[in-house]
Parts: sequence; C-alpha cells; structure tokens
Amino acid sequence: MDAGEGGPDAELLPLCTSVNIACGLHAGGAPEMAAAVATAAAAGCAVGAHPSAPDRAGFGRGALRRSPAEVRADVLYQLGALAAICRAAGVPLRHVKPHGALYHAAWQDRAIAAAVAGAVAAWDPGLRVYAPPRSALQAAAEAAGLRTVREGFADRGVSASGGLVPRGEPGALLTAAAEAARRAVVWAREGRVAVPSGAWLPWPVESLCVHGDTPGAAAILAAVRRALLEAGLPCAAP
Repeated sequence: MDAGEGGPDAELLPLCTSVNIACGLHAGGAPEMAAAVATAAAAGCAVGAHPSAPDRAGFGRGALRRSPAEVRADVLYQLGALAAICRAAGVPLRHVKPHGALYHAAWQDRAIAAAVAGAVAAWDPGLRVYAPPRSALQAAAEAAGLRTVREGFADRGVSASGGLVPRGEPGALLTAAAEAARRAVVWAREGRVAVPSGAWLPWPVESLCVHGDTPGAAAILAAVRRALLEAGLPCAAP
C-alpha cells in the first residue's frame, strides 16, 4: 500500500505487510514521511520508498516530462530523504516502488527504467524493486543486479495488453471488496488475472498492491488479506 499521501495510514497499515512511502515530490513532505515511517514500524510493515516525478498538482499521475538524467536525480533525491528519516527512526528501508506516471513510464520505456534502476543501485544495491512482470523496469533492475518483486494490483483493472486500465475508464478501479478478494486469491495461486473481456492474462506475482486512495481501501485490504490467509497463501513482506 502507499502511505504518506494524506490518507488514513493508521487505519490501513495494520492490514498491510509492506508500504510505499511518498517522498515529497507528488505528496507529503518531511513530517508526513516521519509519521508514515513510525506508523509502518508500529504496524510491522516493511518500509519502501515511493518516488515520483515532481508533480504535486497532478499527484504524480500527469504525463511524465522528465529526461532519464532528471529521473535518476529525482529518484536519488527522494531515496536520500526517506533513507535519512528511516535511519533516524531505526527503521530499515527495504524496497523501492515508483509512483504514478513514473511507474507507468518505467513499465515500458527502457531508458526511464534504466534511470530508476541505476539510481537505486547507486544508492543501495540491497534494495528490492517492485515492478510489473516482464516489464522494462524488471529487466533494468535485474540487469543492475537488483532483486525484484513482481507486482499486481488488487484494486485496479488489467487490460488485455498487460497494462492497467487507465484511470477514468470503465473497469479501472475495483471497489467491491469481495470481488477484489476472489481475484487476489486466483492471481496469487495461479499467476493469472482476468481482463475486461473475460480472457485470462498470465501475470505471475509475488505482491499485490491496494492504493490507499481507492474508495473502500480498508475493506478491500481486509477482505484480500482474509481471503489469502483462508486459502493458505502467505501474507508477508518479500
């Protein structure tokens, strides 16, 4: 789950196993980062960085207008900020997951993906990178010697091409907790997910994300966690 973005972190984080904390360029700031780190530690969540392109007005979801060199500098800047807060709190920083437009660009654009992976490797090669399977980001991270975590989204629709249904289009958000839970169990167990046509898309995952700003996020998280545990599937940070 994402945190430090102004949402109800104290309500949501106890339902999670790992958390991506906004680092100030799309949401939050130093006080919010510190509060999110403390809340995550109290909830037993593994802490990760959620770097974005500088786009507070668009919540990091506007079109990416950054060169690879700028992306590398942006990611390094944000990793350094959150790592300092984690170090002061005695909480390890464990992973990195790009946010919004940066995530989607790194999904397909090899130069952007290499910039993200290069920044992570330069800062701490022990950090994991969360990435969609078979994405440019996964390939770039592995080429840089980084461990990757293949990720899916319990609250987002998946298109037949293997991307997410764009926000604002029908089927982009899944807000029915029971539906998200059933989908999560199949996805985790069988490594496939249904697309809007009803066809199945191979998509092996090791982590499932729920966005904190999705309507009904707490109910979705609780239902997904309960369903996974009842199915005998592990709920733990990578």
